[in-house]
Amino acid sequence: MPMEIGEVGIPDDEVFREFINLAEVHESWTQCYSKSGGSTVWFKEGKTSAIKMFKVYRNFPDIKAETMYDVLHDPDYRKTWDKSMIEGKELCMINPNNDIGYYALKCPSPIKNRDFVLQRSWLETKTEYIIFNHSVCHKDIQPKKGFVRAETYITGYLIRPKGKGCEMTYVSESDPKGSLPPWLINKITQLVAPKIMQRVYKACQKYPAWKTKNNPNYKPWLYPEQMDLKRLNLDDIVPRRNTSSESLDESLLEEGDFQTSELDFED
Repeated sequence: MPMEIGEVGIPDDEVFREFINLAEVHESWTQCYSKSGGSTVWFKEGKTSAIKMFKVYRNFPDIKAETMYDVLHDPDYRKTWDKSMIEGKELCMINPNNDIGYYALKCPSPIKNRDFVLQRSWLETKTEYIIFNHSVCHKDIQPKKGFVRAETYITGYLIRPKGKGCEMTYVSESDPKGSLPPWLINKITQLVAPKIMQRVYKACQKYPAWKTKNNPNYKPWLYPEQMDLKRLNLDDIVPRRNTSSESLDESLLEEGDFQTSELDFED
């Protein structure tokens, strides 16, 4: 696993290679979904919990790799297309390729909403673009009423140019915490995974036109001199702990209890 939950630091080349391996090597993974011209989904048992790790692959023949990379980074544009995001903000920078941020996620009813504090790391090379994150703890983001503080062991994207377009693999192993039964988490994941790709695809189609009208030259993920986040103070990083602010028992939820219509990402 690239980095441990709660660990704050600068990943080296080996960590990025480990992530690429997660995305591209399918040995020990089980394919559970495939659609011609669409997404392919795999899962495997998680090393750290009863919740499965999953990954999704899709080819985007009409989307350039650099456009995909920009869409996944651009915080202002995300507000226009990520309908699951209740709140998202960057807290501080570690260095020009690592920052710490906050993401609050809308969950399908009657599941409680979740939120995350994340270190995000990224790298651009001649052959690929990589973004991944893992959970950390920051003193300025305490548990909030109405949310369960979730954790991600690893979540990220590997993007490669392919012809006139690109291909992308999305990998995630996350623990929503609370008391959700693992079978329900895995079921929702299987439903959501292909829809994530479709949502990103539609966002990419609209991004070039949007960006020309919205601060077109501002891309701090590419141009570090534009980054205006405050520097990380290591004293702000606190030990990992049980940070859930909600005690609602979700363990008895059944498949018919949650609203599958809220998982429809088609806009």
